[in-house]
Amino acid sequence: MRKGEVLVKVLMTFDFGIENINRIKELGYEVILIGEKELCFSEELADIDVLICYNPFKTLDISKLSNLKLIQLSSVGIDQVPMEILREKNIKLTNNKGGYSIPIGEWIVLKLLEMLKNSKSFYQKQLEKRWKVDTSLLELYGKTIGFIGTGSIATEAAKRLKGFEVNILGVNTNGTDTEHFDKCYSVDNLKEMIKSCDAIVVSIPYTKKTHHLINHEVFQEMKDGVFLVNIARGSIIDEKSMIENLKNGKVKGAALDVFEKEPMDEDNPLWEMENVIVTPHNSWMSEMGNVRRFNIIYENLRRFKSGEKLLNVVEFNKGY
Repeated sequence: MRKGEVLVKVLMTFDFGIENINRIKELGYEVILIGEKELCFSEELADIDVLICYNPFKTLDISKLSNLKLIQLSSVGIDQVPMEILREKNIKLTNNKGGYSIPIGEWIVLKLLEMLKNSKSFYQKQLEKRWKVDTSLLELYGKTIGFIGTGSIATEAAKRLKGFEVNILGVNTNGTDTEHFDKCYSVDNLKEMIKSCDAIVVSIPYTKKTHHLINHEVFQEMKDGVFLVNIARGSIIDEKSMIENLKNGKVKGAALDVFEKEPMDEDNPLWEMENVIVTPHNSWMSEMGNVRRFNIIYENLRRFKSGEKLLNVVEFNKGY
């Protein structure tokens, strides 16, 4: 920071350590650090310029932050953000797109293999000390994997799946060709794509348009015995319809990291279904998560201070 330069105030709800905090201060920021659980409005926060957070919006009324110009999220999803306030006050929103793509990409490959190789049953047999061969295992080789959404997460998964010599299809807004995908379809042609898929991965952002995108009609267009993976948002799939199709065998197996209600209710049948793998919105975790998250935050703070174009700016009209 140059002598006499005006400090820009940034409120952070994550503690990245003194060394990283000092790096931000050297950019010319005054840093206020408050955890999200304790965060509510105070006069100290009235003139902050930048908010770095995940979801303090239930207790922090951002409409009172009269100087707020930018919110940088630690998440990729934005459904927790009060968008009407951002629109009204012309506050920019950036997210952590790309920050979790590698671990989630690995998770997708892992769960596809676990379902095809019936790993869950072997873990149970191990607990029971029961020696029984399973002849129903399938190969990933030669299968057709369809991604509903071809963003950074899907791209990282597709890159890794290529080594298994699979056919990779994708759905995006306009059917735009995407690296590592053999063919892409527009979202209007979703049903055409899923007819040929042995496994389907839901990786599209959640918006009003994608709410229950995967519904009863879409399930009926899928192959019998299809495998399903969801790492996006639970409400993209009509959960009741999914449960019906898991019970009748239309969907042979599902690996689910997200659900319509989180945490799931104890009486949700998904907990006890033998053909379902449940994880608690955990696919994004890795030892590199905080490193990548800080790198995106730091770069956007540097750009914000210098007036450069920001990374991962959310387009309000698209919802991602």
